[in-house]
Amino acid sequence: MKKMMLGLMACGLFATTLAPAFAANIADVSSSYWASKEINAVVEDEIMTLDGGKFNPEGTVQRVDFVSALLKVLSNDNLDVRISNIFTDVNASDYFYGDVLRSQQLGLVYGYPDNTFKPHKLMTRAETQSVISHITQDMDPDLAVLDKFSDAKSIPAWAQKPFAKTLNYGIYVNYPNADELRPNDILSRAEAAVILARLQDKIGLVKSEFRDGVQHLSYAKKAPNNEVKVTRRANYLSEGNVIPVAFADKFKSDKSAAGDSVVFVAKENISTDEGTVIFPEGTKFNATINEIQDPKWFNKNARVYAEITSAELPCGKKVDLNAKPFTKRYELKEGPWMTAGKLALYTVTGGAVGTGAGIGLAFIPDPVRLGRGIAIGAPVGATVGLATGLITKGLHYHAKDGEEIKVILLKDAEVARVKNAL
Repeated sequence: MKKMMLGLMACGLFATTLAPAFAANIADVSSSYWASKEINAVVEDEIMTLDGGKFNPEGTVQRVDFVSALLKVLSNDNLDVRISNIFTDVNASDYFYGDVLRSQQLGLVYGYPDNTFKPHKLMTRAETQSVISHITQDMDPDLAVLDKFSDAKSIPAWAQKPFAKTLNYGIYVNYPNADELRPNDILSRAEAAVILARLQDKIGLVKSEFRDGVQHLSYAKKAPNNEVKVTRRANYLSEGNVIPVAFADKFKSDKSAAGDSVVFVAKENISTDEGTVIFPEGTKFNATINEIQDPKWFNKNARVYAEITSAELPCGKKVDLNAKPFTKRYELKEGPWMTAGKLALYTVTGGAVGTGAGIGLAFIPDPVRLGRGIAIGAPVGATVGLATGLITKGLHYHAKDGEEIKVILLKDAEVARVKNAL
């Protein structure tokens, strides 16, 4: 229940993702401002936010601010946190708690050797370029590229290769003087917007382990497909993916008919192997019964053909789906264990009847033949019982409230992203 409530709140918080905030509402950034284009881009994509309609372009950027924005650019701001907190200056009650742990889990922005993260420490230009260098594709840059800048000698030794690399990739800022890098200056919000916007434009340069891309669902080993394309705005499930759903209520095929509606639910978060939540706990899956085949003679069980047509996330967002049970013929029926149980019952019952008959027959002519009557009656009765079970009608399909099945997507599906909560 706790997970479901957190998922509901998170979904609500992130429901505006598909409705961007338009830059025309930025009160303190004119169209002529030097970083106007980039600020507009990061605000529209909700990578950086406004405060009372203002962007505060000359303001500073704390480590946690940069981490949060970077996670959004990389579409990793909704990863499930699967590590423990090692930082002495980061508490579960902090608003940035989840993002710091996501960053640590990804190896994005590391903490310090003394087990602190220094969340409120201000970012410098050099530190920023070091992070960008760390997450982008490896290369051996020529440090000579730094020589054209008048303040190249002020670049710390540890930041020289990162600066050279990011200069080669074009992910840097050198305003207001094109000949200066000012590596030790505190990063401004406008400068952060420029770097983040350029990183987003060149997202293909980011190492695959850090950026959005193909992730995987592994709920069925024999699924025809397990790929999910994770992007900033939505997750795209490829046809052939298999996911688990559970009956929201009891279901009985002998009490249902074609055309009836059936509701399934996500009992817990349905997530990729990499930690991205696709369907939060509590998601409802709406299905229709297309056909029910009643049990037939010779032990043929009932068949139920159901089709999921949509899903409703806890926040109310709806998703069009086309999914059916992950079985050979997309059917629901009682499994072999239930059938075996039925046959066993017939066999045991028949054996008991045969034993009773054998005892009775043995007593009529001669009580001494009791053992012989049992020996003959029991197997004969069991055989008759098994034969009877094999020719009788099969079982109806029954499912308990909460009983889980797996369904396969028969077409690609687009699912709006939701923000995870801890």
